[in-house]
Amino acid sequence: MASSYDLVVVGTGPGGYVAAIRASQLGMKTAVVERSELGGICLNWGCIPTKALLRTSEIYDHLQHLDEFGLSADNISFDIQKVVKRSRKVAGQLSSGISFLMKKNKIDVIVGTAKLAGKGKLSVDNDGKTQDVIAKHIVLATGARARSLPGLELDGETVWTYREAMVPKEMPKKLLVIGSGAIGIEFASFYRTMGADVTVVEVMDRILPVEDEDVSAFALKAFKKQGMKLITGAKVAALDVKGGTATATIETGGKSSKDTFDKVILAVGITGNVEDLGLEEAGVKVDRGHVVVDGYGRTGVDGIYAIGDLTGPPWLAHKASHEGIACVEKIAGLKDVHPLDTSNIPGCTYCRPQVASVGMTEAKAKEAGHDVRVGTFPFQGNGKAIALGEPDGFIKTVFDKKTGELLGAHMIGPEVTELIQGYTVARQLETTEAELMQSVFPHPTLSEAMHESVLDAFGRVLHI
Repeated sequence: MASSYDLVVVGTGPGGYVAAIRASQLGMKTAVVERSELGGICLNWGCIPTKALLRTSEIYDHLQHLDEFGLSADNISFDIQKVVKRSRKVAGQLSSGISFLMKKNKIDVIVGTAKLAGKGKLSVDNDGKTQDVIAKHIVLATGARARSLPGLELDGETVWTYREAMVPKEMPKKLLVIGSGAIGIEFASFYRTMGADVTVVEVMDRILPVEDEDVSAFALKAFKKQGMKLITGAKVAALDVKGGTATATIETGGKSSKDTFDKVILAVGITGNVEDLGLEEAGVKVDRGHVVVDGYGRTGVDGIYAIGDLTGPPWLAHKASHEGIACVEKIAGLKDVHPLDTSNIPGCTYCRPQVASVGMTEAKAKEAGHDVRVGTFPFQGNGKAIALGEPDGFIKTVFDKKTGELLGAHMIGPEVTELIQGYTVARQLETTEAELMQSVFPHPTLSEAMHESVLDAFGRVLHI
């Protein structure tokens, strides 16, 4: 006899498991279907373990500058297997935490691969054993995977995705990273800090192309200073993989050159996991590898919803979680449920220096017709940053000159991935420059630079 539920979520990444928890809180009989580890890619092979790796590289970098702090140590080294082991331990601990949350919220966990099998029905296969699951509402949260390109085929040995890059058996001496978005730059930063010779190739005319141009330019200088080689306006036309190395044909400015690398990381975007879900048979529309939905995750087919990376950009864990909550609350009939405003979703890149942003870049604000005021404050003018020994970077704020609306905020420097939430809350509350200038920021903190950036936009900066 088939199991029956009010709501079943397919996939337990940060969108899926949060949607399931919220459904249970709202009194629905809920289950999740997961074919691999609870927590999905983000927790097991993405956001969390990469941050564990980057924390190691951050500490390793600090150890190279001990003399600046009056400290000394001999024979500083690392064991890459122990570095990887710690990263996997962190991921494992959090995956176990998701299991606890499922039990706490009385959510059934069904192991296997799910496929739509008619109205309100899923067929779940687990090693050849199939069971039917009945649900009034089915939420698809199957996530996405790394894209590959013709001529740049992945082999998991020499040409890596993020997954192989997280568990290296040994440190590559020479590494090529194709793509300079968040994923590519984070791995480039980790491996360069740990001693690899790193080259980054980006097809756009600047690195971190979705960020504000000033941030991209500062990041380029910072990475070059660290010894990273960055080639923009270029593409890797082909990879010749032989004998455990890859010879890349790099085209730029009408010229072609070749270079050989120990490893290659392909970070050119992701595509939704739409295959083998029975979407076409169910009448669910798919566009360019992603499920088409409205602001509440509705696919247009009664009882079938989709959230998270499966539905397209921005491909961010926190976006998926909030989409899941909005979807479930709309299903439950709650009042005042609003679709997620993607313009208020912060983006964070955990390279060194860190990068974070929310809202419009200066260029996008001008393209949208805004007459803007722009404020910038360098961390070199911030006492806490100087005390930390991390004075490089800045905070930039973009305001509408007529209304005082905070259109966007862009940061590069120490712990900006934590600071950005202040501006995110400000945008959510529709805060203007008046409230931000009148707010009291504690001293000494990095957050004071946020205040000073706002003041600078209105000709009132104090410490530069």
